[in-house]
Amino acid sequence: MSLAMKPSSNGEIAPLRLAATVLLVRDGPDGLQVFMVTRHRQIEFASGALVFPGGGVDPGDRALAGDDVERIARVAAIRETYEECGVLLARPRDGGALALASAAPFHERVKAEDLELSLDSLTLFAHWITPPILPKRFDTRFYIVGAPAEQTAVHDGAEAVDSVWIEPRRALEEAVRGRYALVLPTRLNLELLGQSATVAEAIAAAAARRVQPIEPIAEKTANGYRLTIPADAGYGGPHFDV
Repeated sequence: MSLAMKPSSNGEIAPLRLAATVLLVRDGPDGLQVFMVTRHRQIEFASGALVFPGGGVDPGDRALAGDDVERIARVAAIRETYEECGVLLARPRDGGALALASAAPFHERVKAEDLELSLDSLTLFAHWITPPILPKRFDTRFYIVGAPAEQTAVHDGAEAVDSVWIEPRRALEEAVRGRYALVLPTRLNLELLGQSATVAEAIAAAAARRVQPIEPIAEKTANGYRLTIPADAGYGGPHFDV
């Protein structure tokens, strides 16, 4: 099942907000699994949808990262993984062990524990830009990273009300049955992720793939909207009805 698009009511084009999303993956008993969360229904964007953890860049990310857009997005990706999953992709600068019991706010913890963020552990997986017709727009980089074995992923209970480790194929099947709602980028990236059998294979495939920014063109149809993306984007076709 897909979420219906809700176009802007005033016809104005909303400004883009830089954002980051993380495909946190592990090798499960039946193959590659990805950690996904169900968004709270009161959240404005993709409410109630099954999504990869992520969100918009905040001022603290920019202060920590500097002016480089790619670095800012990676910092945001690591922060969102910590805030929405409880997984911290970082290491102490002194070479010691990462404390696993802390629940301190992200930027405070990074400073207090003198942590080095594992920016190099993230591999760019995809890059999507929200169509101009929508009232909220994000310039979102998707990153893939293997889940640290010593940490446990759990949803935050606020923005995310449930979570699951799931094989991409099963997430897609459950969406068809109506159990989950998926926005188009999530569905297509699940299909892309499902082409790999293991974490190592998925990360290698992402590293080898040419990732281009995808900003769908939206066309109103009798049944909703048709979104068109570049034919060579790697998602199996240029047209998708939502």
